[in-house]
Amino acid sequence: METNTPEASGSIRMTVFASLMAAMTAAGAYIAIPIGPVPIVLQNLFVLLTGLLLGPRWGIASVGVYLLAGVFGLPVFAGGTGGIGHLAGPTGGYLLGYLPAVAAVGWISAKGGGKIVTDIAALCAGALIVYAAGLPWLAWITGMPAGKAVAVGMLPFLPGDALKIAAAVPIARSLRPVLPVPRGKSGSPT
Repeated sequence: METNTPEASGSIRMTVFASLMAAMTAAGAYIAIPIGPVPIVLQNLFVLLTGLLLGPRWGIASVGVYLLAGVFGLPVFAGGTGGIGHLAGPTGGYLLGYLPAVAAVGWISAKGGGKIVTDIAALCAGALIVYAAGLPWLAWITGMPAGKAVAVGMLPFLPGDALKIAAAVPIARSLRPVLPVPRGKSGSPT
């Protein structure tokens, strides 16, 4: 049985890219500015960028590896921490929201053919999904009213999210030519 087929080669390359994006997400977590129960981090930039670059399937694989590494205690969460307790803490909802966010970003971007406007819409949708998962969890875990959770868990981060989205689009546009995402019959990532 020959293992040097184009499909096997493509899967190996995508596994490497997914692993690299998981490592970049972990590196982004080390750049953390504590401002309350939810710190400012760059990891969500890399999660959203993963969706743009790898598509939904490989994006989920990459973010899944990142989350599993953190759950098993590797220091990949905000501020270089790890452990399953983070999923039960104030940021757990945001972390778990990364999975549907990366899938949505990858899917929307693929459907739009990588156009700038579609990528921006995909990134905005991904950010909203992270907040939709994170804010109720933050309110529940801390006992905050919903309005206060929004005030401390979303509003301070919106300007930074706008900057991250503004940075992710040109980064994706420059990296896509060197990241050959496997294409299905419809032309969308598989």
